[in-house]
Amino acid sequence: MRLRIFTEPQQGADYDDILAVAQATEKLGFDAFFRSDHFLAMGDQVSGLPGPTDAWTTLAGLARETSRIRLGTLVSSVTYRPPGILAIQVAQVDQMSGGRVELGLGTGWFEREHLAYGIPFPAKRFGMLEEQLEIVTGLWGTPAGETYSFAGEHYTLVDSPALPKPAQARMPVIVGGGGAKRTPAMAARFATEFNLPFPEFADVPGKFAGVRAACEAIGRDPRELVYSTALIAVAGRDEAEFTRRAAAVGREPAELREHGLAGTASELVDRLGALAADGVECAYLQIMDLSDLDHLDFIAREVVPQLD
Repeated sequence: MRLRIFTEPQQGADYDDILAVAQATEKLGFDAFFRSDHFLAMGDQVSGLPGPTDAWTTLAGLARETSRIRLGTLVSSVTYRPPGILAIQVAQVDQMSGGRVELGLGTGWFEREHLAYGIPFPAKRFGMLEEQLEIVTGLWGTPAGETYSFAGEHYTLVDSPALPKPAQARMPVIVGGGGAKRTPAMAARFATEFNLPFPEFADVPGKFAGVRAACEAIGRDPRELVYSTALIAVAGRDEAEFTRRAAAVGREPAELREHGLAGTASELVDRLGALAADGVECAYLQIMDLSDLDHLDFIAREVVPQLD
């Protein structure tokens, strides 16, 4: 199972904080560094200082300051950027990284951040997501020298030169969510990876089965998709260290054990093993305390070797 580090910088981190975590992610051997795409802190326990950072601006910087790890969003919201501009941004960052970028794209959900920064927040956004997925993949897939046009309910593109192109021949696209019909159908049509964010553990096999069925319904081999999940990760060498780290992110130890990757190294290994048996091929470890680089070091030293 591949392990990726997933961060929430809107909770209070500047670029230097994010860079330190990304470089530790690379040094410690993790597969990738991903970040959320949000503009407002969540919850009453954090101030959000010094303020938000833009996801794709951040990833552009990291593209030049790392050399191996994959980089991406989990997930960008369709409300933030028109699809043509998003396609340009992602392709450029992919070029800057030498072909290490992945795009996670979703509908968006946090209305307060839209109000705070004057971003329109339509009540219905699934149609926007479907059209954006078709447009960005269509722009990237248009042969050089040809143009791309699209006419939909939400977006219209006329004779776009469909440039620039990503460095990768096929840009990895992540679609995720717990929906029973529309999300699996979009993943089957457009994605290279289906991500199940913060699921109830008992639901994982059924959700993956729904995506496989959606692939088969359109004649796509379900094995072409990567099946992943995202879960909060809080670990320690003993109960005292685990409890201290849980308190630092404002979570209760029992609740973390029930819903996340939590506890001692052996507990994380057991939980990841069970997820692998349920079909999880890649796990995104949501790390909330970006100042605790020893936490990453502990997982890399004590958990990862036991997964081999």
